[in-house]
Amino acid sequence: MNLKYSLKTAVTGLASHKSRSILTILGIVIGIASIILIMSLGEGARNLIVGEIRGQVGSRVVEIRPGGTPKGMTQMLAIFSDSLTQKDIDALKVKGNVPNLSNIMPMVFSSANATFGNEIYQATLYGMTELATEMYDLKADTGRFLEEDDVKSNASVAVIGSKVKDELFKNEYQVVGQKIKIKGRNFKVIGVMPEGGQSAFSFDEAIIVPYTSAQQYVLGYKYFQHVIVEADTEANVSKMVEDITLTIRDSHDITDPEKDDFSVTSMIDAIKTMDTVMNVLALLITSVAAISLVVGGVGIMNIMFVSVTERTREIGLRKALGATNQDILLQFLFEAVILTALGGVIGIIIGASLSLIVSIGIVKFTAYDWVFTFPIGAAIIGIVVSSLVGLVFGIYPAREASKKSPMEALRYE
Repeated sequence: MNLKYSLKTAVTGLASHKSRSILTILGIVIGIASIILIMSLGEGARNLIVGEIRGQVGSRVVEIRPGGTPKGMTQMLAIFSDSLTQKDIDALKVKGNVPNLSNIMPMVFSSANATFGNEIYQATLYGMTELATEMYDLKADTGRFLEEDDVKSNASVAVIGSKVKDELFKNEYQVVGQKIKIKGRNFKVIGVMPEGGQSAFSFDEAIIVPYTSAQQYVLGYKYFQHVIVEADTEANVSKMVEDITLTIRDSHDITDPEKDDFSVTSMIDAIKTMDTVMNVLALLITSVAAISLVVGGVGIMNIMFVSVTERTREIGLRKALGATNQDILLQFLFEAVILTALGGVIGIIIGASLSLIVSIGIVKFTAYDWVFTFPIGAAIIGIVVSSLVGLVFGIYPAREASKKSPMEALRYE
């Protein structure tokens, strides 16, 4: 008996028990559908985050933070270190030190209470420069954003987020030009940012002032919690990171890299870290979903044993008519593989459909620019894995069927 006839016989056997076949592959369908759904949504989330970082923050942006790279929870307070000062900014601005530097913006931040009349609101105070319009794509919806002269003159001006406006100016129509009080000093509101902002980060609850004003009038210190640097091209980011590191080490008289009191991180590094985290999470969730494949495989093996028992007389009759042990083994092995492969295909269709529905829902009900992604690699792996499951869990029942004696099988009741 050739392979074509064995395959045809297997299909006929499965078709004659449709309900049992459908229930048999249910575990495979659930497992593959879960994997496709997870991979598709995970890739969509990754593309969204990377797109936000590249489009809003920029892949040319590098962050310098004080206190070194945290190596544990006890070192997280290093962000409040005073290791980054104006001396470092001046050194980085020297073209010979960091030739690929395009823009640099020192930055401070803190929680602060803002008041207007009888209203009070606790906001996040950011000290920035006019370069935030380029580096973070920030701009005012009404009024204007910070300008270079505001920073140089330590101007008492502020740009506020939409929530700050709503909380402080409940009954005020004209907000720009009003004065809010922060730590006893009046700051003139020169602009209001649109709801949601334009950046990858939300500034709805923020108050942005010149960093010079924040240091002098509110915070009372001269160091920085962040320094944001932008490279001239994305290709020069890695070289710029090296130059920044060497420049600050020289500024701090550091000769041993292990004693660095600062850390330099590029957005490219952040994207790579995010990729690693998301891949690990996807792997863990997929591993849980893969348990369904094992459960489905065990179910197929059990059903195949039942099928072999029910069809004992059929096996005996076929052997009496000349079918060999190999023919019987191939027939039942084909049945197992066809079942699992079919389950894989159905699982891929269901998983992709669910992912598409979720993607459409995200786009419709949120402001996210979500794009549906079909994980081709995961689909191929799903088909291969589901077929292998059928092969592995179908071998033993198929062998048991092939070893049956034709005389005993024909006498079986």
